[in-house]
This record gives sequence, structure tokens and C-alpha cells, in this order.
Amino acid sequence: MSSDNDTVDHRVRADDGAVHSVWDNGLEPVCTVEPGDVVRFECRDATNGQLGPDATVADLATLDIDPVHPLTGPIAIEGAQPGDLLRIELLEIDHEGQGYTLVLPGEMELGLLADEFLEPALHVWNLEDGIAHFVDGIEIPIDPFPGVVGVAPAEGGAHSTFPPRSVGGNLDIKQLTAGSTLSLPVAVDGGLFSIGDGHAAQGDGEVCGTGIEAPITVTCRFEVRSDRSIGGPQFETTGPFTSTGRGEPMYGTTGIADDLMDASRQAIRQMIDHLHDERGLSRTEAYMLCSAAVDLKLNQVVNAPNWTVAAYLPERIFPESRRRSTRRA
Repeated sequence: MSSDNDTVDHRVRADDGAVHSVWDNGLEPVCTVEPGDVVRFECRDATNGQLGPDATVADLATLDIDPVHPLTGPIAIEGAQPGDLLRIELLEIDHEGQGYTLVLPGEMELGLLADEFLEPALHVWNLEDGIAHFVDGIEIPIDPFPGVVGVAPAEGGAHSTFPPRSVGGNLDIKQLTAGSTLSLPVAVDGGLFSIGDGHAAQGDGEVCGTGIEAPITVTCRFEVRSDRSIGGPQFETTGPFTSTGRGEPMYGTTGIADDLMDASRQAIRQMIDHLHDERGLSRTEAYMLCSAAVDLKLNQVVNAPNWTVAAYLPERIFPESRRRSTRRA
């Protein structure tokens, strides 16, 4: 869905006065909008522009990761009060032609297998014609979305943007693409909405700690509902529900354990083994590709004491000659 035919009532640029890196209900809103208004937000990437198209892995040694997530906002929505529901319609999401995926070991322990991938790594993606280009001819369809979407919490003071909360935040739901609608519970007057952490694409799980991180521009329309209240984020979406947005041949690996995190780690380890042993990627390339294009899914949580998690790899991202199956292509 595009906002080309919509009047943009407000533009919030990613200048220093409208960028912050904490959730804090004491922040002054950069503007106040009316329900029904269309607002276009410029959003910096997660490293605040430190990694450009010519970045190399050597640049990670001087990367400043504190604070993380420069967010654009907050804006206040007129009439929004605690207990209301704020409905955010994502009209249009645009990227700027480049992004990156990185593996960042160290004190942040960023990633599902941070204890196993101890060397930094970086892939800079060229984004063109709806495609993000990886190594060996691997192509991932682009479907950009904001990783962080939220309103201010009721609790005072500064709060980290890293964990998600009942009022939203670092949700990393890759299905919050253009045409989707997110509903959030309002906790403070005006809501104090902020957005950022753009991704051009991501696998469900974001297992190496980053998707395809990219600066984006997001156009939203806001609605306040005083007749409904919810306990946490809810959304309406048409996907994508696979990394390529379609039903198609997949290669799957599984993790089985009495702990869902352990099962997730097992599934990704096996997928990395597969990508290394059968597809010719280095283990670090495989880890980054898992974060950008492999979906983790819960298969069962009822067969105690063990639960099943599977990792799904779409064959379509590979050159046709390297796909294991072309059935249902």
C-alpha cells in the first residue's frame, strides 16, 4: 500500500532534535498530530550512520554501540490517554539502497550463537530492484519494515530500547511491512510514539543479532480508539510469512530440547552445518544468511518434556542451478 495519494500532514526528519535512544515519558514531543493525520518519519540505521556502503569489518573495532537504536520522535497524538488503543497504519516504507548485516561478539553477546562466533563479521548489501545481494549469487527479496515501533512506557525515567515491552519497542516483527497495521496500548497522555531500526529484510529470529540493517523512511497514519484496550502489541498483516513472501520449496533443520532457546540454537547450528557442508558458504556467511533469510518457527509446545523448533531455508534465494528442488517453484 502506498501513500502516494495521501497528503502527508507532518514530516519528522532524522535531525538531532528528533532522534533519541531511550524510552522516556519525560521526553518532549517533537510535534503533536491529530488522529487521522499522515506522518512521514526519516529513520537512521541502528548504528546511527557509522557503517556506510564502503564499510569493512575493520570498522567494527571502533563501532560505538552505546546507545543503540536511534529512534525518530516522539510525537504526541492529540486525545490519546492511558488505556486507549493507538492504531498505526504503515502506509509506505522506503529504503536508501544499501544495508548491512554484522556479527558483533563481545560484551553485548549479540546473537543466538554469540558464544560460538567470536570474530566480528560484516556484509554490506546492495539493495536494488527489490533484491538484496549476498555471496555466490544468493538473492534475498527486500520487504522493509521498522524493527522498533512503540510508545512511551508508564514508568518514569530512561529505559533501554533493546528489549521489547507491552507498549511495543524492539519487536523485530518482519511482517510489519507497508500495508500492515499495528495496535499498541497507550500508557501516557499523547502516547509519545517513536520509530526506527529499519530492516530491508530479516529472517524470523534475527539470529546473528542483525537483519539487513538499513536507514528507512516510514509513512504512517494514526487512529486513537477509546472504546478498546489491549495488553500488548497486536497487528494485521499480509506478510511476508516466508523470506520470499510465497509458498515454495524449503529446506528445514530442527532443534529438539526441553528449553525453547536450546532448541532454537540446535536448529540454527544444524542449518549452519547444512549451508557450510552442502552449499559451500563459510560458517560466518551461513550465520549471517540465517539472520537475513531463515525463519525459526515453533512446531510444537505440547509434547512434554521436549519442544520442537525448525529453521526454514527458502530454496528460491539460490541460483536455480544450486537449488535442491524446483517442485512448486
